[in-house]
Amino acid sequence: MANMNTPDLSAAMWRKSSYSGDNGGNCVEVAPGFPGVVPVRDSKDPDGPALAFDASAWSAFVAGVKAGDFGA
Repeated sequence: MANMNTPDLSAAMWRKSSYSGDNGGNCVEVAPGFPGVVPVRDSKDPDGPALAFDASAWSAFVAGVKAGDFGA
């Protein structure tokens, strides 16, 4: 579930997922360094909206992706 209190991301240092290629496909970026939340945005729309997920929910999602829980 997205956190309704998105932090100020104006100085965020975004990094692209290591699973993203350079082909302009479906890529996400995350901004580390925000206690308790993980800001996420679409790398193709860096000026667009971002979501801030609870850190434990984001960790569970990443673990599920690594385990193949969401298919290919």
